[in-house]
Amino acid sequence: MMLKTPSEIDIVRASASKIHEVDFENLAFGNTFTDHMLICDFKEGKWNKPVIKPYEPFLIDPSAKVFHYGQAIFEGMKAYKDENDAVWLFRPDENLIRFNKSAKRMAMPEVPEDIFIGGLKAIVDIEKDWVKKGLGNTLYIRPFMIAIGSGVIAQPSTQYRFMIILSPARSYYSGEVKVIIAEHFSRAANGGIGAAKAAGNYSAQFYPQKLAQEKGFQQIIWTDDATHTKLEEAGTMNVFFRINDTLYTAPTSERILDGVTRKSLIDLAKREGIKVEVRSVMVEELVNAAKDGSLKEIFGAGTAAVVNPIVGFQYKDVYYELPKLENSFALELKDKLTKIQYKLAEDTFGWTVKV
Repeated sequence: MMLKTPSEIDIVRASASKIHEVDFENLAFGNTFTDHMLICDFKEGKWNKPVIKPYEPFLIDPSAKVFHYGQAIFEGMKAYKDENDAVWLFRPDENLIRFNKSAKRMAMPEVPEDIFIGGLKAIVDIEKDWVKKGLGNTLYIRPFMIAIGSGVIAQPSTQYRFMIILSPARSYYSGEVKVIIAEHFSRAANGGIGAAKAAGNYSAQFYPQKLAQEKGFQQIIWTDDATHTKLEEAGTMNVFFRINDTLYTAPTSERILDGVTRKSLIDLAKREGIKVEVRSVMVEELVNAAKDGSLKEIFGAGTAAVVNPIVGFQYKDVYYELPKLENSFALELKDKLTKIQYKLAEDTFGWTVKV
């Protein structure tokens, strides 16, 4: 696919790299950042020239609206290095589309393609040495935008800052994951901002997740806000259920994020002849399937973890253990998707973009 690049971009190189100080075999997810970051400000109704500069803190007014009214959105992406040292992005056009949908919902300006994609390719190219070869090694990419206009009056900002920061990463989750099905708390509501990758969506999850962890569970499967009878997402990920040999996942909506990994897994499953149904899955349906043995798998899907198998769930204080399978759809689809991302298998969908 052809993507625009910016006609102008200022680049200020770091005087020295800190890459040699990093233990790439023992990375805590999201704690280590590369040498550079991209900044582009929106002021007086237009976007300024993007700048790539050394990664560093920056000053912001205490009355900036991001602090007071939560105008903040972000995306999560990855870069991969193939066996020939070429660096690849995975479906960045989808991230741009979703980013601008989030911006529109949060009354923020949309970011032009040449700034988002062009700036992304430029900074990843500068930091390509931070992308290590080998399955499991990635460069996590965090584009985000915040309201930097000052003043505590409750109205949208007139000034914004778009940024891209990069973090070398390995596997996001490890160990077995058990979940509890939400009976009271909700991730999002109709008419709200659940379909936007807005910062506030995630902070609202922290307290219910803390309660779940105190009970020995790693995550929550969210249910709909009105009836708590429909299964929607797992933690910060989209969720799939395998009943017999059919995969089920909830349709995207005002409450459910349109995940890039989710839609990629659906397309992959269909290509491999796996039956997929996109519809609401009821809590009662899941419990009955667990009781009669037809529930084979539950797994989360997202950029950071790719695919995260779930070993069991609790509902109304009853815990249901899932069977251990040799023919796991979750692991099969994860393997096929990651091989496309790392250019170890043919990309028949045209998803990968060379930096």
